Amino acid sequence: MPVIDDFERALNLMKDVPDSDAGKTGTQLIYNKFTDFLKINNIKEIEAVNQPFDVDLHEAITKIPAPSEEMKGKVVDVVQKGYFLNDKVIRFAKVVIGE
Repeated sequence: MPVIDDFERALNLMKDVPDSDAGKTGTQLIYNKFTDFLKINNIKEIEAVNQPFDVDLHEAITKIPAPSEEMKGKVVDVVQKGYFLNDKVIRFAKVVIGE
């Protein structure tokens, strides 16, 4: 899972690099192959943003004032993505909760 985190950080840093850049294109191709490999092996991301906080899926890192009343007790931001393997949590999503 740390490898996919690193790819996503790299792609986020490259968002201002032109799409014609060979380094950006190569990184995106490898990232796509890796995410396809994860899907084939039944590894999927835990949906967290705007979801009610669930201790079976999420690890609360901190709480912040909710941006709106309906966001109280819900996930406002994801610090680190969580993942399932065959519907079993292999890494909890590290999240920020609105209060």
